[in-house]
Amino acid sequence: MKSTALVAPFPSIARDPPGVRRFLTALTVVILLLFLVLPIVAVLSQALEQGVDAYLTALAQPDAVSALLLTLLVAAIAVPMNTLFGVAAAWACARFEFRGRSLLITLIDLPFSVSPVIAGLVYILIFGAQGWLGPWLDAHGVQIVFAVPGIVLATAFVTFPFVARELIPLMQEQGQEEEEAALSLGAGGWTTFCRVTLPRIKWGLLYGVLQCNARAMGEFGAVSVVSGHIRGQTNTLPLQVEQLYNEYDFVGAFSVASLLALLALATLGAKAALQWRQTRQRSNPAAGRPGIATPTYGHLS
Repeated sequence: MKSTALVAPFPSIARDPPGVRRFLTALTVVILLLFLVLPIVAVLSQALEQGVDAYLTALAQPDAVSALLLTLLVAAIAVPMNTLFGVAAAWACARFEFRGRSLLITLIDLPFSVSPVIAGLVYILIFGAQGWLGPWLDAHGVQIVFAVPGIVLATAFVTFPFVARELIPLMQEQGQEEEEAALSLGAGGWTTFCRVTLPRIKWGLLYGVLQCNARAMGEFGAVSVVSGHIRGQTNTLPLQVEQLYNEYDFVGAFSVASLLALLALATLGAKAALQWRQTRQRSNPAAGRPGIATPTYGHLS
């Protein structure tokens, strides 16, 4: 005869004492204030030290406008490139077993372990006037370093791991059962990717894109090496801040720096909005999974 006795539930985990919780909470708040809020407040206060008119005048300078446009241009080129690469690399590493897979993942992590300055020097050695390809490029009228292409290459190098490293563990954890089901129902490869894979990875993809974009706009080391610091031509916002500060134009330097701070806050706001949407979608899964594993794949192939 089987026993009908109820199994005792697991004992609840002891909670931390209230004093410990309050101490850790206060310590976290203090650290955030010191390392996040206070620097932003300092930048904005220094930028507005001589009034709003001086602040707006500094931002309206041709060199500042050129630096802003160049920063946005570089991000607009590098981020889509790295997004495509990240999705392709994540698909290959998470869905297939092949020789060299571990080496590919290691190479994806390479920019995390290499100093951006070293990365910039490598591009100088390859594409510079005295570099390996420099004489050939010069003979054909192509300029890479000290020009926009070099800035894009350097930015792409330091930012390309973000999307891939966000997606690889996510896709490995999700598995490929739904993709196999879609294929078995007659869906083609592109349809399976657009209707099944992409909706499942969209939050991780958006997080990776945001991180990639934030790093692209704030990159200094690699861009500083390959740009040549040509005012009005190859200065991005971080380089413009350094140049103005070295010239003791503190209002101009902090005004341009405030643009970077506002862009960073906008990135954080977008990430918070994505997290809120993701949490809301998880609380109502049926509303957040349109087109996934439906019986309509057959006629979509």
